[in-house]
Amino acid sequence: MFTKILVPVDLSHVDQIEKALRAAADLSRLHEIPICYVGVTAPTPGALGHNPEEFAARLEAFAAEQSRAHGVADVSARAYTSHDPTADLHPTLMKAIEETGSDCVVVASHIPGFPEYLFASNAGYLAMHATVSVFVIR
Repeated sequence: MFTKILVPVDLSHVDQIEKALRAAADLSRLHEIPICYVGVTAPTPGALGHNPEEFAARLEAFAAEQSRAHGVADVSARAYTSHDPTADLHPTLMKAIEETGSDCVVVASHIPGFPEYLFASNAGYLAMHATVSVFVIR
């Protein structure tokens, strides 16, 4: 069916993406597909790391935790650095899809509000522009 699942992760909001994490793990186990968790950080110190290397280590630990929690053997993590993660998120995730060789994206969404009528949500952007399958989990 698919060969690799990419899961965008915001480590500061893991509690809000649990359904997407579970869906990706279920799909992975069912079809024996590896998962790559992707996170984007700034080069400056933040709540999730003093530098990109520390953020990457935290993302790796998150991937290992997900592997144990959901019984998925083949997981990896890939951290990307951007000077403005909010503004660069869409192109960075599109780049991650290509660089990781993922052909399936499982992404969490939120209940749409007024801003989504003017601007695409992150999940909506991926669903509209990615050339691979995108599962949006609300």
